Amino acid sequence: MGKDKFSFRMFDVCQGRCGMKVGTDGVLLGAWARGGRSILDIGTGTGLIALMMAQRFAEARVTAIDIDVEACAQAEENIQNSSFASRIDVEASPLQDFSCTEKFDSVVSNPPFFVDSLRNPDSRRSVARHADTLSYRDLFRGVVSLISDDGEFSAVIPAECLSRFVAGLPCRSFDGSTLRRAYHPAQTCPPLSRSFRLPVFTVGQLRGDVAEP
Repeated sequence: MGKDKFSFRMFDVCQGRCGMKVGTDGVLLGAWARGGRSILDIGTGTGLIALMMAQRFAEARVTAIDIDVEACAQAEENIQNSSFASRIDVEASPLQDFSCTEKFDSVVSNPPFFVDSLRNPDSRRSVARHADTLSYRDLFRGVVSLISDDGEFSAVIPAECLSRFVAGLPCRSFDGSTLRRAYHPAQTCPPLSRSFRLPVFTVGQLRGDVAEP
């Protein structure tokens, strides 16, 4: 997707200032993730997922964070130009430094997922795509500290990254029945590496064991 602006049913998303552009994975997450009255979007980028969650859950208050200051400025612009501005807050902060007194009913993330792969020459896009600044372990630790007792965490990642993603879980159990798989429409029998999976973890699973590996 190479356009500078995308128009959705109830809002527009500009992306010229963001390292990570609008993609199918983010749209799927925003359409599938479960919500609640309080929602945290980790790595908001353009603000797309935060906007979709605010649209789907009319009573929700959404907090959107990102390590990239320019991305946060772009997200804030997109949000202020929408009808959901009064219910979405944007904060420029890495997850590791983010603190909040409230616990969230829903935490969503389209996280950086590449671990051992060639770096993109665009440094901001590299930060958005590579797990150097937010490891899977740090992601799960942050979620555990911020999610409510009956909350749920939803994330979308490429299928080829799933095993490492699951290895970062702070517990040993993993409910495979919560996986959803999406295929590229041009492929009738696509390889697993071309699919995306959406794991949804309950807080009980996340709180299983938070010791360092």
